[in-house]
Amino acid sequence: MSRLKTLYTDEIVKAMTDKFGYKNIMEVPKLDKIVVNMGVGEAKENAKVLESAVSDMETITGQKAVITKAKKSVANFKIREGQAIGCKTTLRGEKMYEFADRLINLALPRVRDFRGVNPNGFDGRGNYSLGIKEQIIFPEIEYDKVDKVRGMDIIFVTTAKTDEEARELLRLFGMPYAK
Repeated sequence: MSRLKTLYTDEIVKAMTDKFGYKNIMEVPKLDKIVVNMGVGEAKENAKVLESAVSDMETITGQKAVITKAKKSVANFKIREGQAIGCKTTLRGEKMYEFADRLINLALPRVRDFRGVNPNGFDGRGNYSLGIKEQIIFPEIEYDKVDKVRGMDIIFVTTAKTDEEARELLRLFGMPYAK
C-alpha cells in the first residue's frame, strides 16, 4: 500500500473535516483519477516517434497507454481525422496513489529552477492540471535512451465541489504550490 493512500485515510480526512466542517465522512473530497496525456505532434510524419512516446508513458505510469486520435481534420496543422496524434493513460486506485507519490516527492523536485507548481491550475470544479516540459524528470526514464525530450499534461480529478477544497486536498498530499 502506498504512503499517500495510508495518509489519505487518516490525517487528510481529519484535517479536511476540521477545515470545512463536513458532517459526514463521505463528504470529504478524494482523488478520483489521474489522467496523464502526451501530445505528439511529430507523429504525423514519423510513426516511430509515437511508439517512443507510448513506451515512455508506459514506463512512467506503469500502465498501458492508449493512443489518441484526431477528432477533426485541421488543414493548418496538416492533421486528418482519425490520425494518431498522442497517447494517454488514466490511473485509478493503487497505481494512482503510487504515481502521485512519485510525482510529488521524486519528479517535481528534479525540475530545473523549481519554485513550486502553479496554484491557479484549477478548472472551477475541483480538478487540477499541470504541465511538465520534459519526461526525463521521472527516475524511471533512462536519460541515454531518450530520443527526444517531450512534455506531458497531468490532470488530477477529484470529487471536490470547489477549487478551494481541491487545493487543500492536494496540499495535504504534499503538492508543492508556488508562493
